[in-house]
Amino acid sequence: MERQMKRLSTLLIFMLALAHGVFANSNTEATESNKAVEVNIFQFKVEIADELQKAARLYESKNPGVKIVIETVGGGDDYGAALRAKNASGNMPDIYNIGGPQDAKDWNSMLEDLSDQPWANNVVGTENVTMDGQLLGLPFAVEGYGLAYNKRIFKAAGIDASKIVDFKSLEAAAVALDLKIKNGDLADEFPLLEAVFEYAAKETWVTGLHTSNIALAQELGSGLTASEAKTIDFKYADGLKKIIDLQGKFSSSSENTGLLNAVDYSTQVDTGLGIERVAIIQQGNWIYGGVKAVDPAVADSLGFLPMPMVGAKEDSIAVGVPMYWSVNSETTDAEKSASKEFLNWLYTSEEGKDIVVNKFFFIPPMKSGYENYPVADPLGRSITEFISAGKTIPWVFMGYPSGWGMDVLGVKIQAYYAGELTWDEAVSQAKAEWANAR
Repeated sequence: MERQMKRLSTLLIFMLALAHGVFANSNTEATESNKAVEVNIFQFKVEIADELQKAARLYESKNPGVKIVIETVGGGDDYGAALRAKNASGNMPDIYNIGGPQDAKDWNSMLEDLSDQPWANNVVGTENVTMDGQLLGLPFAVEGYGLAYNKRIFKAAGIDASKIVDFKSLEAAAVALDLKIKNGDLADEFPLLEAVFEYAAKETWVTGLHTSNIALAQELGSGLTASEAKTIDFKYADGLKKIIDLQGKFSSSSENTGLLNAVDYSTQVDTGLGIERVAIIQQGNWIYGGVKAVDPAVADSLGFLPMPMVGAKEDSIAVGVPMYWSVNSETTDAEKSASKEFLNWLYTSEEGKDIVVNKFFFIPPMKSGYENYPVADPLGRSITEFISAGKTIPWVFMGYPSGWGMDVLGVKIQAYYAGELTWDEAVSQAKAEWANAR
C-alpha cells in the first residue's frame, strides 16, 4: 500500500509539473503572439514630424498589434549620411526614404518591390524609382518650389506680381521694393521689414540642390538622365549666377554676402518670411505649416513667383516628388507586411487622406481618389496653377552623383559668397568633381 501511494504521489507530481509546463508554454506563446509588431520609420521631412507622430498614434489605436516608432532627421542635417550611418551600424529601419534614381541604385539591394501594392498604378513620379520592372518607392507628395512672396507687402509697395515673368521683371521688382524699404515707405505697415530676400546659404540643399536644379534640369531634362550623365556642361551657369547674385544683393547681408553662409532654414522661414522681416524667399510649399505656426495671416498671404533661368525657361517653378517611402527588403516578413499596411492606410484611407492634405499640407501624389480633399493652402494652390499653365521645370537633383549637390556645389557656392572662389572657379571645380564621382 505504501509503495502504491508513493507511486501515485510521484505520478501526481509528474502530471502537475507537466500541466504547469504546458500552461507556461501556452501562456508564453500567447504573450509572444500578442506582442506588437514594431515598425521603425526613419524619415527626412521635419515639417511633418509632429503630425506624422499623431498619425502613428491614431493608427496604433486602431491596430493594437502594431507599434510605430518614428525618427526624423532633416532640415539642416544630411539625411542621406544619417541613413548610411544607420546601415553601417546594423540598425536599418523598416521604412526609410529614397530620393530618386541615384538612391534607387545605391540602396537597390535593400528595397522591397512595391509593385503589388493597391496604390501602385495610381501614383505619379514612379519613373524615378522603377528599376528592372520593380517599383521601389511610394511618392511622398507632389511639391513645388520657387520664390515664395508676401502678397501684402507687394500690394503695399504697388508691385504687380503677375507682371513678373522673367529675370528682367524680377530684378526690376527687387530694385523697386528695395528702394521703398530703404526709404521707409513701408515701415508703418511692416515695421520689421528690412530686405527683399533672405537666402539660406547655410543649407546646402537650398543652394546646391534646389537653386542649381533650375539650371541643370534644363540641361539634363530628367532625373534619370542626370543619374546617367558622366559629365555636365553647366550650360546655364551664367543664368544660375544671376539668381544667386540677386538673392545676395537684395538680402539683409548685401554688404557682406559671406554672412549668408550662417543663414539657416529657420532664419529664412520662421524669423524671415514668417515675421515679415523679408518679402521673398526661395522655398517650396512645405513652408506653409511653419509660417502658419508663426503667423496665420502671413501664411495665407503667400504665393509663388517663378525662378527665371536666363537663356532657358524664365516663367516657371520646379515641380517634382521630394522623396519616396521605401520598405526595407531585409527586415522580417511581419515587419514588411506591417510597414506596407501603414503606408496603405496613410495614403488610401479616408483618415489618411485628410492627414496628407490638411495636416501635412501635401499635394497628394495620387492620380485619383482625393477628389474630396482639395488642396487648401495658398502655396499648394499656387503650385497647381503653375502646373495647369504648363509652367514647370522637373526635379533632377536626385539624379546628381551621391553627395555632389550638397557637399560639393553647395559648399562651393558658400565659398563664392565668402569671396574665396570666383564663380568660374566654383563652376569649373564642381564640373570636375561630377566627372570624378561618375
